[in-house]
Amino acid sequence: MPVRVRDLLPRDLPACTWSGSAHHLRQVERELARASAGEVDYLAVCTPADLPVAIGGIDYQVSEGAGTLWQLGVLPAVQSCGLGTLLIRAAEQRIAERGLRRAELAVEEGNPRARALYERLGYVAYGSAPDAWDEEGPDGVIRRYETTCVLMRKDL
Repeated sequence: MPVRVRDLLPRDLPACTWSGSAHHLRQVERELARASAGEVDYLAVCTPADLPVAIGGIDYQVSEGAGTLWQLGVLPAVQSCGLGTLLIRAAEQRIAERGLRRAELAVEEGNPRARALYERLGYVAYGSAPDAWDEEGPDGVIRRYETTCVLMRKDL
């Protein structure tokens, strides 16, 4: 299936419910406001019908001289079809277009599948750090999720 990568737009959010809860999508919406200020890019891999099947952000405010990839996700029904790779390559291109020479990301220690993808794409672990974010449970209650992430980077 042919796909294309473009900026994620607020009008896309109703089609992105597969990526997380309503709380998560509100957070993505806030990040899109930061995109209009040039602080982040938020990308979407879209089908010919212009529906997002993979999304992810690049934050330029986290680490000096680098773009930090985050909130990467692929529609579960089309995982392992190369869309994550396409998304990451497009993100790396955006980072390079800004004149930055490094991409960084964090992956949960308990997510070996994602880590293997990043390693195949040339990312190297350089440490670990605790991380936390608010997460909406099935009951609609927001709880703090705490984890440890492997920090990874790649020279572009």
